[in-house]
Amino acid sequence: MSELDEARIDVVRRHMALEISHDWDGVIATFERPRYELMGPGTIFDGEVAVRSYFAASREPFPDQANEVIAIAADAATDTVLVEFWLTGTHLGPLKLGVRTIEPTGKSFRIRIAASFEFAPGSDKIVCERPYYDQSAVLKALGLF
Repeated sequence: MSELDEARIDVVRRHMALEISHDWDGVIATFERPRYELMGPGTIFDGEVAVRSYFAASREPFPDQANEVIAIAADAATDTVLVEFWLTGTHLGPLKLGVRTIEPTGKSFRIRIAASFEFAPGSDKIVCERPYYDQSAVLKALGLF
């Protein structure tokens, strides 16, 4: 594995740890330009303002949202790091689903998902995070769907 691949894996591990601790400035610093493409619902958050709004909206219902890495690998040919992980959290705040709001249930979830982290060529700066998941998986895990 090249030094760049190792550096990219370290960046992804740090990025994911910073998300757990809500160090949004630190998360933003791992990007060349912040961008999330949520492959479940097809939502894109492009730029720092949009990404910070995503952090606020996604952590309001699940303030203890965390991740546990299962597997991680770098692919130099595509400037990508792939991660499989457990996403966990507890429904402790209002969950907004369109015009409907589900009050906190106190129930926890643990779902298996994957994400790709695309890097700028020759760099250890992320250009896009793409989590892949079933958008109803959390609701099913909470018994809401």
